[in-house]
Amino acid sequence: MTEKQPVLYLSHGAPPLLDDELWMNQLAKWSGSVGKPRGIVIVSAHWESAPISISATAANTPLIYDFGGFSPKFYNMKYETPDATSLGDLVASMMPDNEPLHRHATRGLDHGAWVPLKVMYPDADIPVVQLSMPTSDPVKLMELGARLKPLRDQGVLIIGSGFMTHGLPFIRDWRIDADAPAWSAEFDAWSLEAMQKGDVDSLINYKTQAPGMPYAHPTVEHFTPLFITLGAATNPEAPVDQKIAGYFMGLSKRSIQAA
Repeated sequence: MTEKQPVLYLSHGAPPLLDDELWMNQLAKWSGSVGKPRGIVIVSAHWESAPISISATAANTPLIYDFGGFSPKFYNMKYETPDATSLGDLVASMMPDNEPLHRHATRGLDHGAWVPLKVMYPDADIPVVQLSMPTSDPVKLMELGARLKPLRDQGVLIIGSGFMTHGLPFIRDWRIDADAPAWSAEFDAWSLEAMQKGDVDSLINYKTQAPGMPYAHPTVEHFTPLFITLGAATNPEAPVDQKIAGYFMGLSKRSIQAA
């Protein structure tokens, strides 16, 4: 019998996450509690593209190193996943018939996908499909998440990958253990309270209701994958299970799981 998978929103971090022992341990412990899925569908902050697009599904598709200024070792890392053609076909079948869909032949996983997966499922033996984020509209993203929801009953893990706060232009202290700026701490606390209350309406209206805006998210792509997660949840208004808390360079790395 296939075990139903939960749905996750995680703060993925840049490649230096892979040098952060605490964060790696938190992600590894989390994936261990979830169990091994039959497949993974992940939506990353780093692929905003319309129409909806699906990553290349061939085995060992090369990764995308969409970052700069880091140690050369990160540009040599691999995450060679197995063929995901069947999973790609399944995802495609769940997309709206009246909207275009693009299936890439060569686009691999970007760092918002492969960095956390490399820690959570280091054997790289699970088929992975990355889906583009075609809009920043929370309601439409929740509708997309709802389309993906049936995959969970087939053992597929659905992940929205972003960062709970991402005000990089406003960071003044770049130490890993830097105190969180007020805008980061306030947005983080507000979002946690809203998620624990199941206050989806407030989350949808985060631009006008959340403290710390727009500093917490001068661009919104690291927050909006949360709406894929909520849409794919059994009940978007049910309290979420927070799995990772804390800050990295003052940015909230809060990550949650929904039933």
